Amino acid sequence: MNSQSLHGLDWGILIAYFVILLAIGIWASTKRKKGSSLFLAEHSLRWHHIGFSMWGTNVGPSMLIASASAGFTTGVVSGNYAWYAFVFIALLAFVFAPRYLGSKVSTLPEFMGLRFGQSTRNMLAWYTIVTILISWLALTLFAGGIIIRQVFGIPMWMSAFLLLGISAFFTMLGGLKAVAYTNVYQMVLLILVSATLTFVGIYRLGGDSFTGGIAVLANPDIVPSNYWNLFQPNSDKDFPWLPILLGYPISGLWFWCTDQSMVQPVLAAKDLSEGQKGANFTGWLKILDVAIYIIPGIVCFALWKTGFFGGMTIEADNAYMTLVSSLFPVGMVGLVLAVLTAALISTIGSALNALSTVFTMDIYVKNIRPEATQKEIMRTGRIITVIGALVSIVITVAVDNIKGMNLFNVFQSVLSFIAPPMAAVFVMGVFWKRCTTLAANVTLTFGTIFSIGSGILYLWVIPGATEQVHFMMLSFYIFVILIISMIIVSLCNKQATVSPEIVKLSERPKRTVVVAWTLLAVVMVALYIFFNGH
Repeated sequence: MNSQSLHGLDWGILIAYFVILLAIGIWASTKRKKGSSLFLAEHSLRWHHIGFSMWGTNVGPSMLIASASAGFTTGVVSGNYAWYAFVFIALLAFVFAPRYLGSKVSTLPEFMGLRFGQSTRNMLAWYTIVTILISWLALTLFAGGIIIRQVFGIPMWMSAFLLLGISAFFTMLGGLKAVAYTNVYQMVLLILVSATLTFVGIYRLGGDSFTGGIAVLANPDIVPSNYWNLFQPNSDKDFPWLPILLGYPISGLWFWCTDQSMVQPVLAAKDLSEGQKGANFTGWLKILDVAIYIIPGIVCFALWKTGFFGGMTIEADNAYMTLVSSLFPVGMVGLVLAVLTAALISTIGSALNALSTVFTMDIYVKNIRPEATQKEIMRTGRIITVIGALVSIVITVAVDNIKGMNLFNVFQSVLSFIAPPMAAVFVMGVFWKRCTTLAANVTLTFGTIFSIGSGILYLWVIPGATEQVHFMMLSFYIFVILIISMIIVSLCNKQATVSPEIVKLSERPKRTVVVAWTLLAVVMVALYIFFNGH
């Protein structure tokens, strides 16, 4: 696909998308009270804003492409990364959110600062900033830049600059409120287009019959039966069930409960109930990941097996775009590009806002200028947004110049080695009163070196390491080692005093919250039962 293949209708849809997006962003910015903070939307976010923002931050073009690729090659098993998440989203709603909102914090480093002190807060602030720059901004820009470079034929740095310019505009204009409001529009668009692609693909697979397409997907002679199993044997190289069962909780805990970019919409909730309902809505949206990201890859595989593409060779990484170009009529390319752009802007906008929040509140206000006025805080936040954008462009270009390495294949494993130190500190800080500041700081320094160093040795240095132990299991082992070391350091630190109690909202969950989460749990258990034993 390239710019020459874009027709007038494609350009019209793209232009209309950006006009509507701009209008929503400007409208949302007018809703922000003059002189109020850019970061937490005046604690005004409702459940749908929170749900779409969290899901939108989690969604990116790399997820669409990589998930369809995984569906093409292995079936629904990669859906564990989406569906298993509901456990940790529930943990956020009922364990962490009451403490975050009760402490009235703007950032998660600030929260840990209340528990362990200023030194821990400083470490976590820089840890969070580096994580956002690399994992949220640079890799997302790299994925989006590849798509835009292919379509429009422009250099990677220019692609990154274009995407960042749009995202930074909304972040600086209206802060989290503008990001949250535009996320609702963008995620609805994403759901509609991707769901349409799935429906049309199944319809064409069945010879212009949706039920016929379902029957073809259920035919083991075309789609292997194990494509419909979420649990694969431990002998499976890529998705063994035990490493996923034990290892994913480490990444899930870090990602859904302690990562600033993911949790910030909950921090901005109107109240605890809205935060819990918003997290619940995110759990429901995660169910769609399999339907609109992974199943299109399986559909593409089935169409290829039945000869729909003739003698054409299909590469797994091209499964999603192959469906788009083969199934959608002329003029729909612009809508797909709008969807991919929506996913990019949603993720980048949320990440830029989180980056700006952490630096401004945890470093600038706390350490550099404690007497800063609201106007100075807002100006600093906007400056950091621009600086963060520029730095991420440099990292993106550097990533683009790495040769001979498939970054997307190791992306999940890289996150698995970032997660253990942060997850260990938050778990011990929240659940064990005796845990000391020294234990937390040792884990954030030496524990991080140990965890990331293990990842480097595992992925790039020790020959055959990836064949011997799954990265998820190794992440679990590292987490256990860090927890044990924190217990030992805390018990040996006899001069340590008991840390102050973290303020927790004591209100009981409302009936609607309990019902919503009970229904989600029932549905998730049913899905796991249905997608196993084939």
